[in-house]
Amino acid sequence: MDWAGFGKRYGLRMSTTGTSNVMEAGLGYLRGEDPRYRRAAGEPFRGRVVHIIKGTFYTTNADGAERLAYARFGAYAGSNFLSNTWRPDSRTGPGNTCVRIGFSFLNKMASNAFEEFWPDVKRRLRKR
Repeated sequence: MDWAGFGKRYGLRMSTTGTSNVMEAGLGYLRGEDPRYRRAAGEPFRGRVVHIIKGTFYTTNADGAERLAYARFGAYAGSNFLSNTWRPDSRTGPGNTCVRIGFSFLNKMASNAFEEFWPDVKRRLRKR
C-alpha cells in the first residue's frame, strides 16, 4: 500500500460519508426527523446498550415521538448505491453494496456507543 492508494481510499470513504450525511439531513428535515443521538445517562448498563442499538434504527420526530429513521435508511442505501458510480466494477455488485450498507449501520451504532459512554469514561479518567 502506498500513500496515493491510501488517499484514494480515504477520499472515497469521505465522499460516501458526506453524501450520506447530506441525504440524511435533507430527507430527515422533510420528514421532521431529528437524527441526533440522546444519551440515556443514569440508566443501567443493559438499558443503555439497548438504547444505543435502538438509536441506530429509530429517531424522534418534532413532537418527540419515536419512529423508524426512514431518512437514515434511505441515506445509507442511497449513498452506497450512488457510490457505485465511482467505485471499481469489482466492488459494485449488490452483495458488496449491501455489506457496505450494513457497515454504515454498524458505524452509526459505534458512534452512538462512543457518545453514550465516553463522557463517563472521561470523567473517571479525570478523577485519577
